This record gives sequence, C-alpha cells and structure tokens, in this order.
Amino acid sequence: MVSPFDWIVLKSRHIVKDRWISVRSDTCQMPNGTIVDPYYVLEYPTWVNVVALTKNQEVILVKQYRHGLKKTILELPSGAVEAEDVLPVEAAKRELLEETGYTSNNFIETGILSPNPANHSNLTHCFLAKDVECVADLKLDVTEEIDVVLLPLEKLFEAIDHGILLQTLHISSLFFALKKLGKVQFS
Repeated sequence: MVSPFDWIVLKSRHIVKDRWISVRSDTCQMPNGTIVDPYYVLEYPTWVNVVALTKNQEVILVKQYRHGLKKTILELPSGAVEAEDVLPVEAAKRELLEETGYTSNNFIETGILSPNPANHSNLTHCFLAKDVECVADLKLDVTEEIDVVLLPLEKLFEAIDHGILLQTLHISSLFFALKKLGKVQFS
C-alpha cells in the first residue's frame, strides 16, 4: 500500500554484499522533493528468536561471546532463516536444536519485530517453545562456542536488571512470551 510519506528510490547500489550482510546506498526522493543521497540500508536475512521453556519453568539460554560488545553474554537461541526453511518456525526449531539440543512439539509465534526500521531491511520472528526437552547434542557452526544455561523463569527479571541479558530483540521476544504465558500484568 502506497503512503503519502513513502520515499521514491531513484538509484540503488550495493557497497558490500555477502552471506552475512549487505550494505546498500540509495538515492531517494522525499514526497516534498528533497533528494537524500546517500541513504544507507543494511540488508540482513530474516531472523528468529526462541524463548524455550522447560516443564520445570526454566528458560533455555545460550552463553556466548559477542564480538561487537567484546563480552560474553546470555542470549536466547536465535539465528537466520535459511533457504531450506520454508517457514520461520522451521528455522526456530532448527536453531533451538542446533544451539541447545532442546526441542518441542509446541512452538507458538508470539510476535514479529523490526530490528531498526530506519535502516535495517529485515524482520525478526519471535517464538515461544513450551515443554522443551533435551534430545540431542549441540550442532554448532565453526564460529560458535556456546554453553547452555537453564534460568528459572522467576529469575528472568533479575537477570535483565543486572545486565546479564542485553540483546534488545531478545528482551522484546521475552516480553511477547511472558505476555502469551499470562505473566505480564498491567494495572
């Protein structure tokens, strides 16, 4: 649907384009005629985040080094939707199993987020996996070193308050999951 706020792309070229990221430089015309050149867009693949909850009400987290922050932090199991994933839920199941060894027959999509609509082209699909069980060993990529951490659900806000969980999209995914579980109350 066309909006009166939409910009028109007059010219577009890729500055970087590889498996992990594409940086595009656009020349755009605003509705008032102003030309914006360059306007950089970061093209990432569609992403999935999984809030996995055991029967004992423990959240499955992954502890790993993140080079951008130069810190080891806790995160949700997550990853890119691959070409073989017909639906985002398939990517969520695959990523959870690969990164943690856990799986479930009960995956619920809880929301869709834009990491940064100003200059990111991708969406993140958020899932809640209930009653997960460990069924396999980890199957990590060569760039991954992960420890699986089980955090009691009631300790979740404490972990967020102490900066143990930092990733913005993961905090948002947790909010969606807690809302779906009826754990978020507004007065």
